Amino acid sequence: MLRKATAVALALSTPYWLPKTLIALRVRVFARVNGPEGVVVPNAEVGPERFAELYAHPAANGRSKGAGLSDLFWYWLAPGPEVHQEHLEPGPRYDAVARGTAAILAGTSAELSAAAARCARKVLTETVPGEVSLVRLRDLMMPVWAEFFYGLVFREPCPPHARQLIVDNAEDVINSLKNTRLRHMRRRDRLTRYLLRRLAAGEVPHTLPTELATPLDRAHYLQGTFFNTAVVQMSEAMAHLLLVLAEHQDVQQRLAAHPDDDHDLGNVMNETLRLFPLFGIAHRITSADIDLGGGTRYPAGTVLCFDYPAYHSTGHASPEVFDPGRWDRISLKDAHHIPFGVAANRPCPAWRLAPLAMRAVTREVLARFALHTSVSHTRPIPHRAPCLLVARGRTLPRHRMAAVLVFLRLRDRWEDVGRSLLQLALGSWMVVEARRLRMTTAWFAGHDTQGRPLGDDAETTGGAAPSPPPGCPYHDG
Repeated sequence: MLRKATAVALALSTPYWLPKTLIALRVRVFARVNGPEGVVVPNAEVGPERFAELYAHPAANGRSKGAGLSDLFWYWLAPGPEVHQEHLEPGPRYDAVARGTAAILAGTSAELSAAAARCARKVLTETVPGEVSLVRLRDLMMPVWAEFFYGLVFREPCPPHARQLIVDNAEDVINSLKNTRLRHMRRRDRLTRYLLRRLAAGEVPHTLPTELATPLDRAHYLQGTFFNTAVVQMSEAMAHLLLVLAEHQDVQQRLAAHPDDDHDLGNVMNETLRLFPLFGIAHRITSADIDLGGGTRYPAGTVLCFDYPAYHSTGHASPEVFDPGRWDRISLKDAHHIPFGVAANRPCPAWRLAPLAMRAVTREVLARFALHTSVSHTRPIPHRAPCLLVARGRTLPRHRMAAVLVFLRLRDRWEDVGRSLLQLALGSWMVVEARRLRMTTAWFAGHDTQGRPLGDDAETTGGAAPSPPPGCPYHDG
């Protein structure tokens, strides 16, 4: 009888202990495959007060070459990671691509806000026609940003088939990053072929960097920068923001009642990105020795892993508490808060655009819906942020609302069990496969850091490239 009761208790408690156990096991598997950790900061030598100083150091500027972790991210973010802005090594090619990206993202605050609001209205009207809907917020937001960035790149409304290509590509990338699906290169290649056709027809109304020498390089740049990274990151950011509002009804009601209060909404956005930064770890490879004094020295080739969640949790009273009002008591300049990186070291190119566009989309959502949820909220949000949307002005009976929230909570708990098992299996397979392919090391064996071929012998080295110095393991928050 006791054994039976123990077995039942263990089974019922599975959602509370098994997912955490499997996540820890997955991190150990990734670390074992990728090798020893790099230097994770902040640490005992470089505390949070010197985190930004090290991050901004001119020699902390390498991005891909020389880090085992790069092989994994190139694998996940293919095709064309060698020309994606976030993976380029510093130098003339990176500078030219960064200028090109800035030009495409340019616009007045009014223009960018209006475009984001327009895209949100269109997508919400199409995808949430009823008064009560259960949605996954990341899925809801992805077509919005597909429309938005298509408009910036092509300067025209986004046709349905193009939007679907972009969403399919972005979903495949983020699902593989979250280890909930294997990657599907044929799905991604469909978008590449579409972009190649548009480029060949002269239908991209921007001057693209001449340093991207081939049509395929230019297609991969557009795909990786705007229809991969931009769409994925903005969808993740909005999912976190809307999920926070669904969790904190008082904050949501206040923002809905005062939609023009930029200050309050800005505080909520800052607090959301503090608690749930989009990056777990940003890795950089030192190009020269860094001597911070006091015996703290990092030789050239060191892989530095900047831990955003750890840094964001320092320097705040009760850092685990969601408190938008803290931003009225502290200065952004002085806070340990870098949601878009640091200005001196490869900042996010959308650092200006993202807050404008997120404010506009949030106002459109809150004007239409009240949001409710009872699910867990973690930085990776592998569940894609389940939420109940109720048309603004309509009230659900209390018992019905309670039943929906109980359902969401139970479903989330048990989905987490199956998802954790899936992530362990798929994540382990992908990290081993990425290690086998060695995409980064193979590419740099045949090219210099600016993408120039090194010669016929180097170009044919393929997977026989030497092993890179150890990087830091996959970090899942």
